[in-house]
Amino acid sequence: MPVWLRLVLTATVCTVTVCAQPEPAAAARRWTEGNQRLVLSEFLQLLSIPNTTGDTAGLRRNAEFIAQMFSRRGVRTQLLESKQAPPVVYGEMLNPGAAETLVFYAHYDGQPVEPSQWTTGDPFRPVLMSGPVESGGRPIPLPRPGWPSDPEWRLYARSASDDKGPIMALASALDALRTARIRPRHNIKFFFEGEEESGSRNLARTLVQHREKLQAEVWLICDGPVHQNRQPQIVFGARGITSLELTVYGPRRELHSGHYGNWAPNPAMLLAQLLASMKDADGKVLIRGFYDGVMPLTEVEKSALAAAPDFDAALKRELWLAQTEGGGRRLEELINLPSLNVRGLASAHVGARSRNVIPSSAAASIDIRLVAGMDHRQTVERVVDHIRRQGFFVTETEPDEATRLAHAKVCHVARERGYNAVRTPMDLEISRRVIRALERAHGEMIKLPTLGGSVPIQSITEVLKTHAILVPTVNHDNNQHSFNENLRLQNLWDGIVTMAALLAME
Repeated sequence: MPVWLRLVLTATVCTVTVCAQPEPAAAARRWTEGNQRLVLSEFLQLLSIPNTTGDTAGLRRNAEFIAQMFSRRGVRTQLLESKQAPPVVYGEMLNPGAAETLVFYAHYDGQPVEPSQWTTGDPFRPVLMSGPVESGGRPIPLPRPGWPSDPEWRLYARSASDDKGPIMALASALDALRTARIRPRHNIKFFFEGEEESGSRNLARTLVQHREKLQAEVWLICDGPVHQNRQPQIVFGARGITSLELTVYGPRRELHSGHYGNWAPNPAMLLAQLLASMKDADGKVLIRGFYDGVMPLTEVEKSALAAAPDFDAALKRELWLAQTEGGGRRLEELINLPSLNVRGLASAHVGARSRNVIPSSAAASIDIRLVAGMDHRQTVERVVDHIRRQGFFVTETEPDEATRLAHAKVCHVARERGYNAVRTPMDLEISRRVIRALERAHGEMIKLPTLGGSVPIQSITEVLKTHAILVPTVNHDNNQHSFNENLRLQNLWDGIVTMAALLAME
């Protein structure tokens, strides 16, 4: 046989062999189409386990259930225990000869719940709905085995989207790859923590304690929503966060507003004036030095922002907003700037419970979202300095009689822990490989420098000297952190494809 013919035949055989190897994304789609009821049945079990901060027993039950889920799929799992925190679910699938390691991060804890606010009732009794409740969605039964679901159906439960949805997608992706006999090319590890919603207070300690087994080329953060237009996106950083609780004071006890109005200072008004001094009418923060140190975007990041679809007009209609802050700049651009948000106010009562009184105190809860280059401790100090410049005596202990008699305006400041923002360069080799894997699965992806929400990746990147990339999968209108949290089913099915593509990444 001539040499040239042998070469042609060899090339043909190689081509056929490559083509015969199923694509991870295609394999995941085929598997998902036939196993939707199976996925939902297991997911409902996971969502039925209470997981709010402070519920020690419930959080442990979640960790044990998730560990069993992954053990059944061939993952070697263990619980990383800490006296101060819920256990971390750690798992690994080691591939002999693999040169690199990928770690998949998610969290199984959820925000507090007020069941009376949930249209569907008990937040830990998952309900499948025919659509969003605000659009007239109605409860429906699970689809029969083998029957397809409607992509617009919604599953309502606490943590359906944040963040048990991605955990379920990962477990299902393992099933899909095993069925298609596709083995991951890398060492694969899983890290699911149980205190993200309370600030990941013990994350750094856990990372230090288990530093050797957690080393990896990249941590893939499975949290957050896809773009508002439902297009998949890859995000290369997340804003940091820090929080403050402010309380200002009026009379020692509530006073009749007729007898003492115009005489006794009203703390609700004092607090409103203080908060109004922090931002202008267009949303710009007026606190001295607030924007100092913000790391500018690179040219690559600016190009990525410019290429992202402009969905602001549609989003304004969806949210009934006549105008937005930021001087006309797009949402994607404003997310790359720090923000100061009043997340709650309290003073006396309103509505049917209102009374004709001058309140004795008023309180506000503030969160600050940080971007790369800012330090959360320094930012808090700038806020406190601003409060002092407004004429308040600032105390970090409950003010006593002497303190309140000595100062006309007193503000008690309670600081909450925080962490800084992190941004991974988009043009790193590992960044480009993640992009290639996901675009092979989904087509063109939106690529953004920063996620609007906060994820504690600072501890991961600093302790382990590695990189982190966020891979969001859930719908943007999931009511995250609020009542009626939900997951659109098509986002779950797409999430399985996303995780399969990453697990089998070249």
